[in-house]
Amino acid sequence: MNSLYQSMACAACLGLLSLATIPWTGCGTTPHTFAAAEPAGASSPAGATEQAGSTPISAPPLGAPPDAGASTNRQGPDWVSPGNRITITFSGIPNPPPKHEEKVREDGYISPPLLGRPVMAAGKTVGKLQEELQNLYVPDYYTRALTVTLTREELWFYVGGEVRNPNRYIYSGELTVLKAIQTAGGFTEYAKRSKVQVTRANGRKEKPVDCGKALKNPKLDLPIFPGDQVHVDRRPI
Repeated sequence: MNSLYQSMACAACLGLLSLATIPWTGCGTTPHTFAAAEPAGASSPAGATEQAGSTPISAPPLGAPPDAGASTNRQGPDWVSPGNRITITFSGIPNPPPKHEEKVREDGYISPPLLGRPVMAAGKTVGKLQEELQNLYVPDYYTRALTVTLTREELWFYVGGEVRNPNRYIYSGELTVLKAIQTAGGFTEYAKRSKVQVTRANGRKEKPVDCGKALKNPKLDLPIFPGDQVHVDRRPI
């Protein structure tokens, strides 16, 4: 009997040993791995920081789309665009800084006095830019008594040729060819209404506008922006 028990115990041990030697290949689950943590104090990408005094204020963030920041050129009575002439005045304190006049650069920046850095101006309203300048000067440079005021020169458009009052007019909001002609008193009796020429501020000429068709289809009525010229030819008599 003892020999029988010994034989059974040996067989069980051999079975366990054989199971232990079988490789676990039946499970196809991939072990979870953890990404290595970034070491503390890792360096920022090249160009992410600049020395103080050279970094533009209000610069577009890294990776911003091409139309962000300096390339922004919004047109309207309240928007600042490249080429606009602005004036910054200071008041509210004894001996305030002198008045500063400057033309907005093609990249959209201006260089206000004392800050030592350019500030993005294009693509902002006059009020927004004035508020930003106020926050840049106060309280870092002056006490809260200082008041910063920003003004921009008047924007104009021009209407000439066969209109009743050819002249330049203040641009005060959204405008089209037909509205510009109405501002100038309307057509004269000699106007060639089927061929009105629009010349942009940069000198580019648009395809002539047929005002008769534009009355029926507003999509043909071209928008007019500051600095544009509208010219109405004289029709043959």
